[in-house]
Amino acid sequence: MTNAHGPRHVVVTSIERAPLDVVDQLAPIGTATVHEAIGRRGYLGAHLTPIQQGTKVAGNAVTVLSHPGDNGMIHAAVEQCREGDILVVANTAPSTHGMFGDLLATSLMTRGVRGLVIDAGVRDTFDLREMGFPVWSAHVGIQGTVKNTPGSVNVTIRIGDQVVNPGDVICADDDGVMVVARSESAWALDQSNARLAKEESTRAKLAAGELGLDFYGLRDKLTEMGVEWVEGLPDIPDHA
Repeated sequence: MTNAHGPRHVVVTSIERAPLDVVDQLAPIGTATVHEAIGRRGYLGAHLTPIQQGTKVAGNAVTVLSHPGDNGMIHAAVEQCREGDILVVANTAPSTHGMFGDLLATSLMTRGVRGLVIDAGVRDTFDLREMGFPVWSAHVGIQGTVKNTPGSVNVTIRIGDQVVNPGDVICADDDGVMVVARSESAWALDQSNARLAKEESTRAKLAAGELGLDFYGLRDKLTEMGVEWVEGLPDIPDHA
């Protein structure tokens, strides 16, 4: 977005969101299952890790595009947040600054925001855990920020290889963070529930003593690839 004076910076005040009844059902399923169910799509990357353990959340994305080391647009985004949202912050370039802490979390919790995903740094992590405000971040760092550079709120952003649009569904837990397009949220829930049922059937087989080696057809596949089952340790040439 540009105008005669350069890049256009906007705060979009009205966005469409996925229905919360769908979002709320995606949360307990878990990111790995949802990710697999929708065709192994949507993973924001291994660099985003939780500052806490034992938390599963899902929410509608309110997006922020900031300048590295400047958290002014995060403050602007707070006004646009509402119950059931997750704030998702990207930067125009890499940043390790602690762009978010307990004071901003207090503002977000007051508005019913369920968590933060930030492709930069976060600080006050002890306090955030004590408050029960979940965060997934690329870094933890104490370096402070300024509030001098314009950015945008509720625009399309990119984290890792993924595009996140405002109103998309963000799922986050101990395993990581993923995005589900708002238009696919109901379909993703159906696909995820179907995968859960399949996993339950598989779990029952494993609990009964069956081997994945056999019911996945891996024994024949490995044999075709040249793997042999032999009695005792064979003489294997040393190729070191």
